[in-house]
Amino acid sequence: MPRLIGAAQSVTTQTAKVTTFNSSGTFTAQPLTTNAWVLAVAGGAGGAMQGSGGGAGGHLEVPSHPVPLSGVPVTIGGGGTGGLDGGQGGINSNTRGQNGSNSVFGASSPLTAIGGGGGVRGVSGTPIAGHSGGSGGGGYRGGAGGAATSGQGNAGGSATDAPSGQTGGGGGAGGAGQSLNSPQPQKGGTGGAGKASSITGSSVTRAGGGAGGWHPGPSGSPWDSAGGSGGGGKSGRYGINYPPGNQPQNASGTVNTGGGGGAGAESNAHGGVGGSGVVIVNEPEVVAASSCWDLRTVYRQVKSNDWVN
Repeated sequence: MPRLIGAAQSVTTQTAKVTTFNSSGTFTAQPLTTNAWVLAVAGGAGGAMQGSGGGAGGHLEVPSHPVPLSGVPVTIGGGGTGGLDGGQGGINSNTRGQNGSNSVFGASSPLTAIGGGGGVRGVSGTPIAGHSGGSGGGGYRGGAGGAATSGQGNAGGSATDAPSGQTGGGGGAGGAGQSLNSPQPQKGGTGGAGKASSITGSSVTRAGGGAGGWHPGPSGSPWDSAGGSGGGGKSGRYGINYPPGNQPQNASGTVNTGGGGGAGAESNAHGGVGGSGVVIVNEPEVVAASSCWDLRTVYRQVKSNDWVN
């Protein structure tokens, strides 16, 4: 067999592999993997009771992240709880939605997606700003939307006219929550749009914001508003604590999308829970070989269009 100088050499191929973590665990790379495409989505925030929508969990995507051969710890952030019944004119700490928890890939120089910012309700109608997070929670009756984490999400919607019954939508990874200003009708803002990723091989949208909730105004505006695409919960007259037959009912963020929870509109309608997060790792195909090739192998590789100069 004709050869270059040296013995015949071999080719080692490692196939591409996608690993999805819907709960916390440990990632172990294939032997030839040095860098991988990683997506981390944090837990979405809860929507408020008769208040604003919860912000989506942070959406952090890195096309080529260094991966060690040792096991990598993975933490999946849980969704924040929704606001509970605080009674007429309730207490903010009870009625607001809680922030989502962070999702983390790695221990040394980790990738950390920040949990969504909670929806809010002011005491006896007091204006209050939404909580900050991966994406921010909506503002309440004169409050600004919560701030987002740079590169991971968008701000919650504001509701800047204090006398009106208006609440902002939670921010999403792909867009801000809807802001409402006078003379718009008394209603809750829609949740911000989520963001699409093709890390699994097909396009999937995650991290949509939750919608704000409020009583309809004199104009007859609706009880419910839409959550953001990508798992954001809609708002509704009735909360998740009501039997399913009561409609329109709000919704929690979708599990493992980081969607924000939708707010309730009635005074005892619990806010929706934020959707839990997810971490996805896409290891690329790897073709490795030593430096000296026999000519027949070179010919076969070129012929099969599998030769890289």
